[in-house]
Amino acid sequence: MSQPLAERLRPRTLDDYIGQRHLVGEGAVLRRMIDAGRISSFILWGPPGVGKTTLAQIIAHRLETPFYTLSAVTSGVKDVRDVIEKAQKSRFFNEASPILFIDEIHRFSKSQQDSLLGAVERGIVTLIGATTENPSFEVIRPLLSRCQLYVLKSLEKDDLLQLLQRAITTDIVLKERRIELKETDALLRYSGGDARKLLNILELVVESSTDTPLLVRDDMVVAALQQNPLAYDKDGEMHYDIISAFIKSIRGSDPDAALYWLARMIEGGEDPKFIARRLVISAAEDIGLANPNALLLANAAFDAVQKIGWPEGRIPLAEATVYLATSAKSNSAYLGVDAAIDLVRRTGNQPVPLPIRNAPTQLMKELGYHDGYKYPHDYPGHFTEQQYMPDALTGERLWYGQHSPSEQKLYERMVALWGDRFKN
Repeated sequence: MSQPLAERLRPRTLDDYIGQRHLVGEGAVLRRMIDAGRISSFILWGPPGVGKTTLAQIIAHRLETPFYTLSAVTSGVKDVRDVIEKAQKSRFFNEASPILFIDEIHRFSKSQQDSLLGAVERGIVTLIGATTENPSFEVIRPLLSRCQLYVLKSLEKDDLLQLLQRAITTDIVLKERRIELKETDALLRYSGGDARKLLNILELVVESSTDTPLLVRDDMVVAALQQNPLAYDKDGEMHYDIISAFIKSIRGSDPDAALYWLARMIEGGEDPKFIARRLVISAAEDIGLANPNALLLANAAFDAVQKIGWPEGRIPLAEATVYLATSAKSNSAYLGVDAAIDLVRRTGNQPVPLPIRNAPTQLMKELGYHDGYKYPHDYPGHFTEQQYMPDALTGERLWYGQHSPSEQKLYERMVALWGDRFKN
């Protein structure tokens, strides 16, 4: 059986590699290390189909060093130790360390990640990890601190068009069909910046037609996808489309649609922790202060799923999904913290006003730290007006109440305490 198109077109050199110019273009950080013949351990974080595995293979080939690969889905601690032992035996004096590539490193357990630490620290292996999930949440801190982190981006339109042209002109199978890309909008839209998905769709369109020469049009792409719907792929493909639809259904207060997309993920074998994590984010970002209990319930669902797993885990996930979808919505806290971060970036490190500084030493007290601070609990209603923002930022507004039934009470309290400052 012939290889899939995406595998047949996998680049073998950096010159053939498409995209990620910020990492491997002339003068870019990874390109410089590769050209120098020495790389340090690093983790590649990015969406599916942007070249993480391919880049690792190209690096190993370019450095002419042994290349070992493990899948976090199928490998255990023993597999990790076996590979490290092989790597140790295969390394010669003063040679570059063998490369250990771990796909989906975010799926490694803590014990599996712990088993890598010593080998990475001593240079027995150079670790290249690939992940579609934020390493800050999924990779243990000691391992993360020993690795550089490089972020890969979804491929741009020009990258995808270049890839399509390469496919129809150089692939041994496709070039025989004399393909012309009359329209590409549907191919690009459905691929979502994923090179592997793009090539899979193109291959599907080609296989669904007997025409030679073949004229590829948008309607052909849509028809082929409708007749052969791409299965949910928790490692890529429709993964991000489905979770996007799930979150948007919750945000849009449609519990039926939210449950439907939840069921799609359950049937597709999605990691329940991935779903639960997105529910926690949605509770904070989209429901927020309109219903603070939403975050508590989402977090409780996360804990329950971790304890009970599948299939029973679908029940707390469904409970949280319906509760979030039917809750009042507010993104005031989300907008407020982003506005605050923007203000910090624009204004720099403004000094803390003296009255609200910490004064643990006599010298600090003599310098006026804490002088004039008014302890709110000493005043009626446990409040007294005083300055908390830096001098240069007094009067800045960052939080704006959005007047949902729950949040309206918080807004009215602020107006009662601070007066005109909080009137929208």
